[in-house]
Amino acid sequence: MAQLDSQIDGLYQLPLDEFTAARTALAKTLTGDAAREVRALKKPTTVPWAVNQVYWKTRPTYDAAMKAGQSLRQAQIATLKGKKADVRAATDAHRRAIAAAVREASQIASSAGLNPNAEQLARMFEAVSLAAAPSTTIGRFTEVVEPSGFDALTGITPAKRVDVATSEPESHGEETAAPSKADRGAERRRLEQERRDQREAEERLKTATRELERARTRAEAARQALDRAEADVAAAEREIESARASATSANRRLGVESR
Repeated sequence: MAQLDSQIDGLYQLPLDEFTAARTALAKTLTGDAAREVRALKKPTTVPWAVNQVYWKTRPTYDAAMKAGQSLRQAQIATLKGKKADVRAATDAHRRAIAAAVREASQIASSAGLNPNAEQLARMFEAVSLAAAPSTTIGRFTEVVEPSGFDALTGITPAKRVDVATSEPESHGEETAAPSKADRGAERRRLEQERRDQREAEERLKTATRELERARTRAEAARQALDRAEADVAAAEREIESARASATSANRRLGVESR
């Protein structure tokens, strides 16, 4: 079994256009359940293939992204529980780690003649790194993994807030008139509405925070792509100048020889 696992891992490390032929060749060397398991393996699409390659070829970059994601998740959970946590710092560290992983994935894919969407790469690295538990298909992803949003925090009990309006009034030795049934009903409805408003505000904050993180990741990936494009342009310009100089020198030599 360990040998078969190793052979399957090897399939997912191959160039994408070699996967199918290699899978077929491996299946032919096997029998029974092992052969059926290999034949059933799905060929990755471009984005998950590129994510797999970061895992196999630049593991420190992949591990850094996963570690940053778990740190951010823990900071978010701590905040929900009413504990102090630097979510902003964790978010910035996560964004940088994701951008580095996207850069590696893009470079590996480019070397293989592929051009995966940078935003989809970022979203998949984000989804895998923020998951509540490690994926069972690490290094063998075949489809894009989408972020699960704050569903990953399901089951975390937020810290209880003291509602001043519902706390018992302090006694100062003076009797106060008991509120009427209508007053109590109105107060109950007011508190329920306030709680609904509070929950809606918290959900909007969570959504806005996540969208901000995604926008920062996309911006970082775009800046890096621009830097690479500018470097390519500069290299092309230098090559043109060199070619012009060579052509001018050749023309001069030709002119001298023809005299």
